[in-house]
Amino acid sequence: MAHNPVNHPLRPMYRVLGFVAGAYLVLFGVVGLIQTSGEPFTGSTGVRVLGQGSNMLWSIIALAVGAIVLVATLIGRNIDVEADKFLGWGLLVIGSYELAFSRTDANVFGFTIATVVVTYLVGLALITVSLYSKVAPAEQAGAPRQVREGRTA
Repeated sequence: MAHNPVNHPLRPMYRVLGFVAGAYLVLFGVVGLIQTSGEPFTGSTGVRVLGQGSNMLWSIIALAVGAIVLVATLIGRNIDVEADKFLGWGLLVIGSYELAFSRTDANVFGFTIATVVVTYLVGLALITVSLYSKVAPAEQAGAPRQVREGRTA
C-alpha cells in the first residue's frame, strides 16, 4: 500500500466518480428490472436496457452492486476504498467472462458487446476510485512525495 496516495487532493472528485458509477448501476438495475419482467431469468433475451443487452439476473446484480457502492461511498472511512476495489475487480471478471462467452449458450447475463464495454469502464472507474480515495490522519499519512524528496514544487 506504500505506493497508493493517502489524502489525495482530488479525493472528493474521485468519491463523486464512485458515487456516479454506483448511481448508474442502480439506474441500470431498476430500468432493467422493469424492462425484463416477464422475460427469462437468464440467457439472451434480446431486451435492451439503456442501449445494452440485459436480463433479470444481470439487472438484479447491477442493482445490488450499485447499492453497495452508493452505501459504501456515503459511509466513507475507507470502507468505500475496499468496496470499490473488490467490486471493481469483480466487474472486470464478469465482463471478461461475458466477453469470452457472449455468443454462446453460456451467456447467462444476456450481455452484448456494449454491455461488456460498459462493465469494463465501470469496473475500471471503481478501481481508480479505490486507488485515490484512501484517507488517514495527517500524522499517519506522511509527507507528500515532493517534500520527502527535498523538492519544494
